[in-house]
Amino acid sequence: MKWLFLLGLVALSECLVKVPLHKGKSLRDRLREDGKLKDFLKTHQVNLASKYFPGLAAQVATEPMTNYMDTTYYGTISIGTPPQNFNVIFDSGSANLWVPSTSCTSSACSNHNEFNPSSSSTFQATSQSLSIGYGTGSMTGVLGYDTVQVGGLTVTNQVFGLAYTEADFFSQMPFDGILGVAYPSIASDGATPVFDNMWSQGLLSQDLFSVYLSANGASGSVVIFGGYETSYYSGAMNWIPLSSQGYWQITVDSVTMNGNVIACNGGCQAIVDTGTSLIAGSSSGVANIQNAVGAYQDSNGEYVVNCNSVGSLPDMVFNINGVQYPVPASAYINQNYCTLNVQQTPVDLWILGDVFIREYYVVFDRTNNYVGLAPIA
Repeated sequence: MKWLFLLGLVALSECLVKVPLHKGKSLRDRLREDGKLKDFLKTHQVNLASKYFPGLAAQVATEPMTNYMDTTYYGTISIGTPPQNFNVIFDSGSANLWVPSTSCTSSACSNHNEFNPSSSSTFQATSQSLSIGYGTGSMTGVLGYDTVQVGGLTVTNQVFGLAYTEADFFSQMPFDGILGVAYPSIASDGATPVFDNMWSQGLLSQDLFSVYLSANGASGSVVIFGGYETSYYSGAMNWIPLSSQGYWQITVDSVTMNGNVIACNGGCQAIVDTGTSLIAGSSSGVANIQNAVGAYQDSNGEYVVNCNSVGSLPDMVFNINGVQYPVPASAYINQNYCTLNVQQTPVDLWILGDVFIREYYVVFDRTNNYVGLAPIA
């Protein structure tokens, strides 16, 4: 009996697939270092909410791909036979897979890996066009089908986007494309997400995935498909029911600092999003946070604090489903530039991006429609 139990554990572990995530320098940091951030923000308005509400992008003329300008974690996948490699963001805030193609006419594609359909013996073309513009047409192309390898998993007949055009500033992004892991209901053009095909093709032991992000540039960040590992967290895993199944959306009861409610009084909605680096929230709530920490706007238009005060600033506490999730000042303040890692959105929606996820190991459970959160080990 003991040997059967051990064999079961081995079989289960074989169905856990880890994909290492690499942390690169964000577009924002590179622009800041080159003294170009102020001019960039003048012509590329960043509105994190436009990713979830496409109409907002059109209203304020934002370029939604700028939502990824702070994102720094990406992993490697391959597409085709023989495999062609791409660095992608595993994005829980979207549901499509797309990469640049050799037919791309934008200069932004030229310094990224491009998929060559003619080099893959398993590629199947379609005439179906694709536009993932979040309201403004940031990326256009066509859909195709091919074999996709993620970690040790081989997903057959996977639909994906081949980009023909991309916004010019995408040339400065440290990744090639995006692999969305949200629900299929939000996928553009009805495309089936990679994760859904992993499950339907019997490649996973559990219909869930988990994300661990290491802090301060340390190695070890990983996305795990098919399960989660207790070594990445301490204490109990708390399970939070989704309030909506599309994005990984949950209800936040309140946000407090020093025991005082500063945002989400009476509750609000939040999306746990691995494809957004920062924390974002309602204009009034974020303004209260700015005031509470003494933040002021610098010449780039960013909110900064006195670097000497960071050690004395209070935790920002997210109260979710009866559990407190503190985020320390060392996380919500950029330690290199003393900028506030919290941005305003024009809607009453909070985004718990990488700043939050670096503090909490996250499990995305499709079987039970839960998000699991536990403090990192």
